[in-house]
Amino acid sequence: MAIKKNQICIICGNRFTIMEGLFIRDLSDLLKGQVLKTNSYAKDSSFICLKDLQKIRIERMQTVIDQDLKIDHDMSDKLKKEMSKDTYVITNINDTIYGKRTTGQKLADAVAKFGGSWGFIITFMIILVAWMTINIVHLFGVNFDPYPFILLNLFLSCVAAIQAPIIMMSQNRQAERDRFDSENDYKTNMKSEMEIRLLHEKLDQLNEVKWPHILDIQKMQIEVLSEIENEIQSLQASNEKPKERNTRHPSREKKREYDKSAFEH
Repeated sequence: MAIKKNQICIICGNRFTIMEGLFIRDLSDLLKGQVLKTNSYAKDSSFICLKDLQKIRIERMQTVIDQDLKIDHDMSDKLKKEMSKDTYVITNINDTIYGKRTTGQKLADAVAKFGGSWGFIITFMIILVAWMTINIVHLFGVNFDPYPFILLNLFLSCVAAIQAPIIMMSQNRQAERDRFDSENDYKTNMKSEMEIRLLHEKLDQLNEVKWPHILDIQKMQIEVLSEIENEIQSLQASNEKPKERNTRHPSREKKREYDKSAFEH
């Protein structure tokens, strides 16, 4: 069946030559689906002009870009929503533990700090040596705790009895700090796990959605370039035909002049 040289565009309804458009059956599956989606009455034999075809390509590209942007925005909103939950809020330990200390807690920390240092050991040894020396040698005539140093034993027992609960209070606060540290570590791990999970989702979205979209856009660009190249070739071919008609063979021209001169003589 012969194809008419003039066709009516199914989009705008204007009449064009077959060189000014394409049939729907000649389009790629992507553009064909886009045309059939917007024009349910279109057929494979329907004609579409290049101008409307270009509009459809631009609409398709814009649709693809909008879909990708929407997915990116949804994933960013999901991340912000997850990060704003109390599950991932990190506690400032210094403000919680040390920012609201009472006088007794400060004293307990100071005693525990001093009791676990070399300064305490050296000071304690000096006191013991001085105590025993004074009571054995009777220095300055003082002898308030003779051997076996019962008062010294009582003094050491009192120091140990008082120091132990004070150090335990400080250790309890340290245990509370360790608990906050563990909670912060857990929240940090959960936050990192969520970020890694979303990162994997973005990579999957890039592989499964964006790359096919990019390939579709590149395919449409190649189709446009091919159409431009075909249009240029058709214009060049149409310009060469008039030149061939106007070109004359030199030998034929000379023969005509010779016949004309012979006829005149």
